[in-house]
Amino acid sequence: MSTNDYVKFVTQQFVTYMEQPKEERRKKREQRKQEKLPFLNRWFGILPFGLLLLFRRKR
Repeated sequence: MSTNDYVKFVTQQFVTYMEQPKEERRKKREQRKQEKLPFLNRWFGILPFGLLLLFRRKR
């Protein structure tokens, strides 16, 4: 992919983003925030989360 193609692609993405209504952009942003995985899963995988649940159950 040449630099010119990349600039063209980024420009197209930016234009389609800016053409969307502001409310639609906000809804998409909120939806992405809700779909994010919890912090421990995102950074360290499922193992620390499982250990955390195990220790909570023992208390």
